[in-house]
Parts: sequence; C-alpha cells; structure tokens
Amino acid sequence: MRFSFIQKVLWGLVGIALLAFAVLKFDENLNDTYAEMPDPAFRAAFELTNHHGMTQTERDFAGQWMLVFFGFANCPDVCPTTLAEVAAVIEDLGTDAKKVQPIFISVDPERDTPAALAEYVPLFDAGIIGLTGTPEQIAETSETFPIFYERIEEASAPDGYTMGHTSHLFLFDPKAGFAESWAYGTPAEEILTDLKARL
Repeated sequence: MRFSFIQKVLWGLVGIALLAFAVLKFDENLNDTYAEMPDPAFRAAFELTNHHGMTQTERDFAGQWMLVFFGFANCPDVCPTTLAEVAAVIEDLGTDAKKVQPIFISVDPERDTPAALAEYVPLFDAGIIGLTGTPEQIAETSETFPIFYERIEEASAPDGYTMGHTSHLFLFDPKAGFAESWAYGTPAEEILTDLKARL
C-alpha cells in the first residue's frame, strides 16, 4: 500500500500528538510522585559562628547534603569516635565528597569558643565545620533539630563538668530537610552505603 503525501503528513501529525500526550502524561505522573512525597519531619535551621569566627546558617549549605553531629570538644569518647567515622565516610566518598558538608555543632558554648573549635575540628580533617554560639543560640538550635543536651557536674572532668547529649548523626538533604539519622556506634561502612544510595 502506497500512502499519498497528505496521508503521510496526517500520520506524522498523529505521531507528534501521541508523543506530546506521552510527555504530558509522564510530567503529570512525575508531579503526582513529588506531591505524594511526605514533608521531612523537620528542617535544619541555625545561625551560629563557625570555627573561623564567621556567622553561618543552613542557607550557606543549600544544594549540599549536611552530615550534622552535636557534641563538645572535651567529650572523651562518643564525639571523637563519631567524628572519626564521619571523616572516614567523607574520605571514602571520593569525588562525591563535595556534595556533602560535615558539621559539628557544640552543645558546650561556655568552653567551645570559635578558637577552641579551630583547634579541635581540624584534627579530624574531612573539611568538618565547627559551629558554636551563645547559650541562647545553642538552646534555640537544639529545639529546631530537636536534640537533647545537659550539663552534668563531674569533679574528675575538665572544669568540673561534662555534657550529656544526643549522640545520633543526622543527615539533611540539599534543601535542609531531615533525611536520616544513625545511632552512635553505627559502622562507617553502613553510613557510607546509605549515603551513596542517596547522592
């Protein structure tokens, strides 16, 4: 069967119409998928001073994933262990490391000044940013995330006290929405596998 020129044009128009319909349907389904995605349980929000003495907020890290850990520089075990794991994760990400910003937020503003954090966080390398602030700023930040912390009097600790605090490592997406958290002691390999699947 031979088609006339007009028939060929008509069939071509039908093909274009079908293609346009398929594209519109795909966009509609994609929009429905995004609409069905639940809002994050909470979003990172803070205005604190980094270990270089500059003010930073969550907006400074827009477009990046944030790995956030709360602790204090005089912490004898949990904090250095977790930060060492964070450093291992960042190193093993290779070229994807630039997509993730590790952040350490102090819950001990009395001792953890920017200068103190400037000596502490570089010990772990990995580009970790240390953040601190006034007691009021730290309290406000802890309500936003939310995390728990308290001062515990302990004669044998430096300056006679230590800090009890939430020991989870938090992950936030590029829009600062909560994405995941890992309990203290979660192997770096497990965190790395989960993180790679999201990037």
